Amino acid sequence: MAVTTHSTVEVGTGPVSPADLVAVARHGAPVEIGADACAAIDRARAVVEELAAAPTPAYGISTGFGALATRHIPTEMRAQLQRSLVRSHAAGSGPEVEREVVRGLMLLRLSTLATGHTGVRLETAQLLAGLLSHGITPVVREYGSLGCSGDLAPLSHCALALMGEGEVRDAGGTLLPAAEALAAAGLRPVELAAKEGLALINGTDGMLGMLLLALHDLEVLVRTADVAAAMSVEGQLGTDRVFAAELQAIRPHPGQAASAANLVRLMAGSGVVASHRGPDCNRVQDAYSLRCSPQVHGAVRDTIAHAATVAGRELASAVDNPVVLAASGGRSGRVESNGNFHGAPVAYVLDFLAIVAADLASISERRTDRFLDKARNHGLPPFLADDPGVDSGHMIAQYTQAAIVSELKRLAGPASVDSIPSSAMQEDHVSMGWSAARKLRRSVDGLTRVVAIEVLTAARALDLRAPLEPSPATGAVVRLLRSSGIEGPGPDRHLSPEIELTVSLVQSGAVLAAAEAVIGELA
Repeated sequence: MAVTTHSTVEVGTGPVSPADLVAVARHGAPVEIGADACAAIDRARAVVEELAAAPTPAYGISTGFGALATRHIPTEMRAQLQRSLVRSHAAGSGPEVEREVVRGLMLLRLSTLATGHTGVRLETAQLLAGLLSHGITPVVREYGSLGCSGDLAPLSHCALALMGEGEVRDAGGTLLPAAEALAAAGLRPVELAAKEGLALINGTDGMLGMLLLALHDLEVLVRTADVAAAMSVEGQLGTDRVFAAELQAIRPHPGQAASAANLVRLMAGSGVVASHRGPDCNRVQDAYSLRCSPQVHGAVRDTIAHAATVAGRELASAVDNPVVLAASGGRSGRVESNGNFHGAPVAYVLDFLAIVAADLASISERRTDRFLDKARNHGLPPFLADDPGVDSGHMIAQYTQAAIVSELKRLAGPASVDSIPSSAMQEDHVSMGWSAARKLRRSVDGLTRVVAIEVLTAARALDLRAPLEPSPATGAVVRLLRSSGIEGPGPDRHLSPEIELTVSLVQSGAVLAAAEAVIGELA
């Protein structure tokens, strides 16, 4: 029985969509293998079985692996070869990886199996689908992947569960032996046949799954950052004239234009902005963190778009080594070695996204800090405190932002430029894509928290501008916070719960939805 009411995701010979990945990984949607994929799997398996019966050694089928590929393995030892491969490669260490990451990599491996280029048996692919549909999640450890020859250790822990070995968590999160979880779900472990062990573990699925989840979150966060920036520009008596379309067109970056257009829409109808639009205003230019928000937020958008393009190409790939090729041009079906398992394309954009996450957080923190400085906040109380000196207001909330931003800058250091040779120098250049993905997850979490604190602080400032009214869109965000139990300005109170609640509102998309409910979907 499936563990969720989400619609079943069908895995075919084509790529899995990012939305389906999120549905399965994060929301527990069940999966099934389409008829086209079943046929493709059977065709590729026929090629593998023909090669397995041939006297000529074929890598991955009748030989050892990596630096041990020169040894020919006799037929009677090939099942043991597959078991040994998976057991030895399931060598991860450290804390458990998050459930959504493991489910994501399992779905992406199943998608590659469904292309008909790996040579597994249909029953093996169906068991992998069964684990996903029953919510059985193998225990994968933090450390073990070098991002070349794929995410070997993480995928091996998943393959181990298909054999009925290792530890898993069931749909309720209980830790138990894989054999028990399979039996409880009415599933039978498989005895891996020729080529199957390698096909199950040789892919970029872990790093790609984390990339797709990060892209999903960042696409919400960059629009939420526009909401936060609009609240800050408004609350700090900044101008919206610098966001005019004619000014953005002079520098035609698409992300910049989209962000500026969002800011104009978000601030439309603001009584706060209108209060200082006249000839009496002596402000010449706003600070960079306000005036240049579209330039920074836009560059983040364009980077996200580039990363999404790379992710789309990777989703359309069949990453395995060796790979099964169908008969063509008078040649029979065959297996060929290749280097498509190298994670460099994915690793580079994972690192790139960590850079822009850090910088988006950095400009958000700078906007927040301006609210708290009496010399720069244009008439607001120091630290937005009720009774400055007795009360500290949001002083330490900015400290929290600063601590996170500092960590994000460290996480922006690229993992993909590092390489440690392995496998007796056979695998002498690796991508470290898994490591890049792991730190990006921390970066996305940190960015969420920084943007949330800006929203929380800007909402307090807008309340302090009363009787001036914020724009309808930003006012809706302030009302969301107040209706969620976050009080307006007043004496100091325990601030951490308010920060965490705002984080949850940003993370869930509720802050963005509140603004969009007034002005429509943001770009």
